[in-house]
Amino acid sequence: MSRYDRQAILPEVGADGQARLAAAHVLVVGAGGLGATVLPALAGAGIGRIRILDPDRVEESNLHRQTLYRMDDLGQHKADCAARELTRLNPACRVEPVAARLTAGTAAAMLDGVGLVIDAADSFAVTYILSDLCRDRRIPLIAASVLGRAGHAGGFCGTAPSYRALFPDLPSSAASCATAGVMGPAVAAVGALQAQMALGVLLGHAPSPLGQCVTLDLAQWRFASFRFDGAPEPGAGSFPFLSPDALASGDTVVELRDTCEAPVPVVPGALRLSPGQVTGWQPPPGRVVLCCRSGVRAWRAAQVLAARGHGALAVLAEAG
Repeated sequence: MSRYDRQAILPEVGADGQARLAAAHVLVVGAGGLGATVLPALAGAGIGRIRILDPDRVEESNLHRQTLYRMDDLGQHKADCAARELTRLNPACRVEPVAARLTAGTAAAMLDGVGLVIDAADSFAVTYILSDLCRDRRIPLIAASVLGRAGHAGGFCGTAPSYRALFPDLPSSAASCATAGVMGPAVAAVGALQAQMALGVLLGHAPSPLGQCVTLDLAQWRFASFRFDGAPEPGAGSFPFLSPDALASGDTVVELRDTCEAPVPVVPGALRLSPGQVTGWQPPPGRVVLCCRSGVRAWRAAQVLAARGHGALAVLAEAG
């Protein structure tokens, strides 16, 4: 126990709590900016098993905020590099790197045997896919997002409402760290919140992080927190995310990306429409599946069709 003396001495941890951490199995989706802070914090605290899912390789532009990596890691898979560093930090932590993209088709298998999920992927599609699965399986989900110098972290699912309950609609734009920029310390601050929330859930702390959202705006130096325990789960207008292997023969697939953005449509025979053309388009009977990169354009197009009375709608997006 000497490794964990400084946290195990806390009455809210203790030997029993340390044993709970050692028995925990956590899935972390995303080993980028948020994950680079979350992962060492979990391994350092004594989490027994961590599965890391990330398809990306380390790039030099990552290093200003993803301080888990070094110049020697350039070109290597983040999941593999992160697993190596966590093992060096704490050999007692079993780390399983998975260098693959999470999709609606692969997510269920990634959750097998997991007791808590951390969404650190910076992808709308990933967040909603994980939220839907965690809600159905009653697995706690700690999700976060950061852009510029502001972000939030929250505890969802398990005994709390899902991410969809608090955020039933996607944002108006698909801005990301890559397109809009982000400050490294802001990412680290939100990642630290995620890690502390995860430990709080695993240790059964009260009040529970589940049903709690913490926001921070480091441009205005504002911190806030609120509970959403009573948030209702959305009904109509809540569109599921699908993967290509979940498409059925009767689906009408609409590719919203032009040929410059996506030279090859998501599936052969997909109908190409611009988001503006959807307004005047009359869909055929059956399910309509709308596709774009992030999910934002597809979600907006689904809202347009839903407002016109078309009920069978789904979204297909690149996840992460």
